[in-house]
Amino acid sequence: MTVSVSPAPSIDYPDLPATALVRGAANRWGDQTMLHQQGREIGFAGLFARAAAFANALRSSGVGHGDVVALHLPNCPQYAIGYFGTLLAGAVVTPANPLLPPAELGAQLADSGAVAVLTWEPALRAVTAVRERTSLRTVLVTGPEQIVDPAHRYTAGDGVTDFERFHADAATTAPEVEIDPAHDLAHLAYTGGTTGRSKGVRITHRNVLVNTLQSSCWGTGAIPAVVDGPHGRGVVLVDQGPESEFPTRLGEGCAIGIAPWFHAMGAIGGLNVPLLTGGRTVVHGRFDPDAYLADAVRFGVTSMSGAPPVFGALLARRESAGDLSTVRSLTSGAAPLPGEVIAGLQAWLGDDIVISEGYGLTEVTMAATLGPAGRSAERRTGTVGRPIADTEIRVVDEYGNEVGAGTEGEVHIRGPQVMDGYLDRPEENAATLVDGWLRTGDVGVLDDDGFLRIVDRQKDMLLYKGYNVYPRELEELLLGQAGVVGAAVVGRPDATAGEVPVAFLVAPGLDQAGAEAAIEAVNDQVVHYKRVREVRLVEQIPVSAAGKVLKRELRQELAAG
Repeated sequence: MTVSVSPAPSIDYPDLPATALVRGAANRWGDQTMLHQQGREIGFAGLFARAAAFANALRSSGVGHGDVVALHLPNCPQYAIGYFGTLLAGAVVTPANPLLPPAELGAQLADSGAVAVLTWEPALRAVTAVRERTSLRTVLVTGPEQIVDPAHRYTAGDGVTDFERFHADAATTAPEVEIDPAHDLAHLAYTGGTTGRSKGVRITHRNVLVNTLQSSCWGTGAIPAVVDGPHGRGVVLVDQGPESEFPTRLGEGCAIGIAPWFHAMGAIGGLNVPLLTGGRTVVHGRFDPDAYLADAVRFGVTSMSGAPPVFGALLARRESAGDLSTVRSLTSGAAPLPGEVIAGLQAWLGDDIVISEGYGLTEVTMAATLGPAGRSAERRTGTVGRPIADTEIRVVDEYGNEVGAGTEGEVHIRGPQVMDGYLDRPEENAATLVDGWLRTGDVGVLDDDGFLRIVDRQKDMLLYKGYNVYPRELEELLLGQAGVVGAAVVGRPDATAGEVPVAFLVAPGLDQAGAEAAIEAVNDQVVHYKRVREVRLVEQIPVSAAGKVLKRELRQELAAG
């Protein structure tokens, strides 16, 4: 018997662009606070007004329909304004980690064809270092001071414009832009994918609207509706499920925002879902467990979310935490939540706390499966839930045949949130998108009821504190170091970080000090979470008869000490 399931009720998705979400939020929630950071509060309608001004300023500067705008920022109000303003202008957002080294940043800016970038003042140097190798015409800068004081101005020299000055006097009525939801891009998000090569994932307006509705309706028991208001035609949620099942009511939720908005989880779950649920987000630029818990108590958060290391760090401080009785649900992603962590959270926050795990990829906008969110619903430890609305999951063997319940195989996904394809990668598109199915490269198991368990994340990929680390990229850099003739990188399980990158090197002319010097040279070229944490010199790296590195053997060697 094969298993291919889509158990969630179907949703009627309106044929509107993703900007209908922010219009609907401005209409419905008005001046109610959406974002709070360092004492500054921005309401839903206020955010829409500033985003509209940014959109008008972009269009006046020659940035319009289909142009790509890079957002090179951490979580902050300026990011939200830039994100929604770019979409309202008909342009495309390419999110960029502000910690990217210049080489990686330059490659993304060049590949995406970005014509404008909104960057963070501490990271401006990286932009200016690569600007000549890109298509950038407009460079805008903001920074920490403008989080709390929009009147602050940055002076950064020729060719760079202060973000707030750029749109301060622009009209706050959104421009009229024709957008084809099914074909026009909203995001051009970069991911290593299954091969480790950074490539642009084409996410349409329909993808964003659909996945936001799928996620929001799943978590609230509500259904979508289209309404007209002073800010235009927008999408809202109505007819929420019973309070006994979904205790956090629309317009009453509060969460700490730590998921980076330049990642899929942050873009959809952190920026777009609150537009429908009306929740307040207390924005944190980075994860600090003590600050997180202090604000969770101060603001009475109703939900908590993050990768497993986040919850592990919070549990370690449970004795000093204040009253968290307002918390009603937890959502975990990026990796399976260990059973002992789930038990600890239930003992701390109550047996009736709803703990929901999910699974997704940048290639499916954000989510493909989620654990049931209703209080009385069944959730199964060790799984990442069931397919969300209008989403099919199947597991296939090496020949493409569906396998039975309980059998491992490659996870395939089909649904309206699946990407439009990779940018300018026809061969990879042909290999990844087959007959409407997305081949994830992940190994998983479906049970008889459609609950999915992920066995291995994207073959050799490892997860460091929830961040994807692709060994191939590190291996290529290591092989470029003098004296290194063989290299393989695998993940060693770590209770705090999830997995730490460990390098095995074949380098006959190097001693341990020389090997560590090679590692340092590589670490200087990559963002912090990709850094190799350990190195082992070996005489040879095990390979199969076909010449493939046997990384399972290397992992076993690490496990054996």
